[in-house]
Amino acid sequence: MFGILAAVLPRRSLSAQAAAVQTFNGPMADANEVYRSVTLPAKANATASMTDAQRDELEHQIHCQCGCNLDVYTCRTTDFACSVSPAMHADVTGLVAGGHTAQEILAAFKAVYGEKVLMAPVKSGFNLVGYSMPFVALAAGAVIVSALLKRWKSRAPLPAAVAAHPIDATEGELAALDAEVRRDT
Repeated sequence: MFGILAAVLPRRSLSAQAAAVQTFNGPMADANEVYRSVTLPAKANATASMTDAQRDELEHQIHCQCGCNLDVYTCRTTDFACSVSPAMHADVTGLVAGGHTAQEILAAFKAVYGEKVLMAPVKSGFNLVGYSMPFVALAAGAVIVSALLKRWKSRAPLPAAVAAHPIDATEGELAALDAEVRRDT
C-alpha cells in the first residue's frame, strides 16, 4: 500500500505543477521566461493594507517584466496583449490582501527580480551618482558660461574709446548729419 501511495504522489505533484504553470502571450518577450511569482505568507489576522488607489500607485513603482518600459499599472491598463502585467498585478493584490505594506511588497519584488523591477533606482550607494550628476553638470555648465561671458566682456571694445576722438565738424554739419540719419530710418 505504501508503494502505491509513493507511486501516486510524484504524479500528483507533477500534475499540480503543470496546472500551476501559466501561459503568457506578452508581445515583447517570452513571458514564460520572464515572469516569476512573488508571494509572501499572509500576516496573522490580515486585512487589506491599502486601498485600490494606493495599490495602483504602488504598481506605478514596479516595472513590468514583459519587455516594455512601462510600470505594471500602465502596462495592464493599456497593453491588453500582455499577460505578464496582469500576473504581476495579481501578485501585488495577493500581497496587499495578505496585509503587507508597500515597502514590504517592493522588497519582495526586488528579492525575486532584483533592482531592475523598480521604476526608479534606490537612492543609496552608487545610485546617488545618477541622482546628483545632473545637478553637478548644471552647476559646472553655469560656471563655464559665467567664465566665458566675463572673458568675452573683457575683450569687447569700450564705448568710451569711440568718444575719445575729437570731432571736427560744425554744429550745422552735425545737425545735417543727424537729420540725414533720421530720414534714412
